[in-house]
Amino acid sequence: MAYQILILTPEMADVKVLQDVLCKTKDGPYQVTSETHLSTALRHLKKGNTDAILVDLSLPDSTGLATFNALIAAVPKMPILTLCGTDETLAMEAVQLGSQGYLSKGHFASYLVPQSLRNIIQRKAVEESVYIDKARAEITLNSISDAVIGTDMGGNVDYLNVAAEHMTLWTREEARGKPITAVMPLFNSNTRLPKTNPVAMVLQQDMATILTPGTILIRRDGSEVAIEDSTAPIHDSSGKLAGAVMVFHDITASQAMALKMAHLAQHDFLTNLPNRALLNDRISQAIGLAKRRDTHLAVLFLDLDNFKHINDSLGHATGDKLLQSVTERLCACVRSSDTVSRQGGDEFVILVTDDKSAENAAFTAEKLLKSLAESHKIAKNELYVTTSIGISVYPADGQDAETLIKNADTAMYQAKDRGRNNYQFFKQDMNVRAVERQVIEANLRLALVRNEFSLHYQPKINLESGAITGAEALLRWTHPQWGMVPPIRFIGIAEECGVIVPIGRWVLREACAQTKQWQDAGLRIASISVNISAVEFRRQDFIEGVRNILMETGLEPACLQLEITESVLMHNAEGSISILQQLKEMGIQLAVDDFGTGYSSLSYLNQFPIDVLKIDQSFVQEIKSSKTDNDGIIVSAVIAMGNSLKQKVIAEGVEELSQLAFLKERHCEEGQGYIFSRPLAARQFAKLLSLGISSPILN
Repeated sequence: MAYQILILTPEMADVKVLQDVLCKTKDGPYQVTSETHLSTALRHLKKGNTDAILVDLSLPDSTGLATFNALIAAVPKMPILTLCGTDETLAMEAVQLGSQGYLSKGHFASYLVPQSLRNIIQRKAVEESVYIDKARAEITLNSISDAVIGTDMGGNVDYLNVAAEHMTLWTREEARGKPITAVMPLFNSNTRLPKTNPVAMVLQQDMATILTPGTILIRRDGSEVAIEDSTAPIHDSSGKLAGAVMVFHDITASQAMALKMAHLAQHDFLTNLPNRALLNDRISQAIGLAKRRDTHLAVLFLDLDNFKHINDSLGHATGDKLLQSVTERLCACVRSSDTVSRQGGDEFVILVTDDKSAENAAFTAEKLLKSLAESHKIAKNELYVTTSIGISVYPADGQDAETLIKNADTAMYQAKDRGRNNYQFFKQDMNVRAVERQVIEANLRLALVRNEFSLHYQPKINLESGAITGAEALLRWTHPQWGMVPPIRFIGIAEECGVIVPIGRWVLREACAQTKQWQDAGLRIASISVNISAVEFRRQDFIEGVRNILMETGLEPACLQLEITESVLMHNAEGSISILQQLKEMGIQLAVDDFGTGYSSLSYLNQFPIDVLKIDQSFVQEIKSSKTDNDGIIVSAVIAMGNSLKQKVIAEGVEELSQLAFLKERHCEEGQGYIFSRPLAARQFAKLLSLGISSPILN
């Protein structure tokens, strides 16, 4: 590649000499272009194909340094040599302004001219390359997020990138020449004592190093930043130590995030209570302390009663706020030395430490029951929730955290079995019941798949005519090894573990399909009653599920009677009204089961779109053959109330003639019980429908 040379002079003889020496040299090749005027030279230079300029500073249209200044302004990075006569003064001044040198007349033909010109061009190219590399490095350093500070051998700052300026609040100009200890004072975050700047160590040992953890930088305005850094020596071209460079970054945010992540790993995200892992650690520590002090500790396992119903009916957002409200009350009931933790869902575990006896655990449990029993105001709702508490005590009930929690959990289930809203201490025989419970739950989950469930049907009788008006579908479970399992043994477990939902849907579908089959066969049955559990009733998809089953089976909605207990309806009366109204709009009959046991408000009862009141069998059993003033008083009141509200009244559990006579005398419309018929399998019940009940007891 030939070098492009522009000769700018009005002296054509000089042009010829220079052309000859440049074009004939072995150091070429050169291509020479000449111009006589500055103006034409500037136009030529705009084309951008010139490598160097040889210029006479005396031109027809420009003279002196003005000519040089015009050229360097047009092409500031191009090599320029001036051509001069015997007076070299002007040429020397041009050198001061940036010229690469000058050539004197009389020496234009020297063989050194092309060699010197080539060296100048190449040196200029090297300088440009170095400049580009330096600019690239500068841009790169100013683009990265890490701060970079350089020092000389004395530890004085000679460079800061933009990130370092922002971190230290020193500008490059202000920091230049100042000791690194002034620009970057450091101290230990724990001891608050000053720390030696690593630059000093690097300059002494000529080895790279890093900051120890916990280093804090004091910025120029006095604010503090946690930093991490690496510091390395800088060597010159001969390998001699020339300074140091420190690269560091702000770790304040990452430290905060690490602390947050560590907290989240040990705490529940919703309540901010210690989680299972942290609780286990605290119980283990408390056990070690109790061993040394010869004291006790207690573990309380709490499960909220009927929380799932609230969650399903009012939504998870309301349920979450209720859990937060419960958390506040739990924490208010214990000492600062105790630990309240959330295990998940609606389960909490409380560690009561340093007990001299179990009395403190019982006292704490009583406080918890009383506090939680008060209403919780969540949004526009006034919610009530109770808790069942199981208590295990160290060392009697376990030697480690896992055993103590497991035994407290077992005792909690005993509290639920005893009516909920109470506490029970762990006893060894509870483990037997806990294992039995787990076995029942596991087999329940398989019972549907194995077709172990069946329905029996108990007739409802019009007490005036003796006609069968309908039937109640009752669930039966026949286990391949255990035989017939009483409902009292598995219904409660099914509700608590959630299996009641698929079981309930199976019962509803089977009862509706069987009733439709009887009707299609010409058997007269006005309605089929199906019990609905609290878990099913509060599910958001409950109404849609009922609608789908009626469509699938083809049973008329008016032939379906859903029985819901009084306590379920009153748990959230406002929500119950909405659900009942939607069912009523579908044409379904609605019955209050176990009426008289749920302490319902008469104002609410009047708002419920109820068709039937079922008198709980416990009140019917109180009717005796020998009459007293209080004999059957509740039954009489319910019958009278039902008649005044224009609601059908059905008495459950009628077993004796005296009870039947009492009910007929008070105009109770329907009855149900062993005196009429025990629950029957579908085939037996079909025969009963076809034959009717012919018994003198109804005459």
